[in-house]
Amino acid sequence: MIDEFLARRLPDVEEAVRKAAAVEIMPRFRQLAEHEVDQKSGPHDLVTVADRMAEEHLTASLTKLLPGSVVVGEEAVHADPTVYGALRGDAPVWIVDPVDGTRQFVNGEAAFCTLVALALHGEIHASWTYAPALETLATAVRGQGAQVDGETIRSGSPEPGAELRVATAHPLYTSEHDKRILARLDVPGVAPRPCGSAGLEYLKVARGEMDALAFNWPSAWDHAAGLLLVAEAGGAQSTVADEPFRIDRDNALPFVVARDEPTVARIRGLLRGDR
Repeated sequence: MIDEFLARRLPDVEEAVRKAAAVEIMPRFRQLAEHEVDQKSGPHDLVTVADRMAEEHLTASLTKLLPGSVVVGEEAVHADPTVYGALRGDAPVWIVDPVDGTRQFVNGEAAFCTLVALALHGEIHASWTYAPALETLATAVRGQGAQVDGETIRSGSPEPGAELRVATAHPLYTSEHDKRILARLDVPGVAPRPCGSAGLEYLKVARGEMDALAFNWPSAWDHAAGLLLVAEAGGAQSTVADEPFRIDRDNALPFVVARDEPTVARIRGLLRGDR
């Protein structure tokens, strides 16, 4: 069902993603009024009118394109956590983060994106990572590779002996326990830094501009699109339990995404405290 849909409607999904950004996000970029920005769980967990309206726009357009599908969106799950359970159901699921990098969006920075992935039974079949302010669109289809603005990309491998560039969970959103675990990456030969928009960090790994990511939270809307993008570019991923991270189950955390398997193994070992 999904393969047939993607064979026919890929351009329509791209158009839906671009239109949601054009109508609901970009007119509000650097134009937000104070009352259009709210807090969710705390002062660093922001949501804007653009997040809410773009998710509503995408929910309507994507489910119309694929009748019988459902949407697991960041804002819908915030309003009703039971929505997340659709990832374990039998219907095709659109996984949506309308504005990934809301903090950057609120600050007027261009490094934010819209993330959409299509999954069934926990398998991610296609993804779209659209950075409208950067005019960049990355796409991936399972078994068909990854592209940025129509050009095929490959993650490659880090140069032998080079310092590994690793983006980790931002300290603003990290518990003291997780900070101690992520601090294990502060060793010679590894250069960790806090991540920005998760979707754009995944894109950097897929393009070989970053070597690895180490994330300690499971939210499918942050990871689904990027996981497929990196995989189709030739990269790899694993939880600290040496199992693939999946969007339809509980996972051992943190997990690692990298340009290749040896890099995953190295970062995973450091996070586990292996000697």
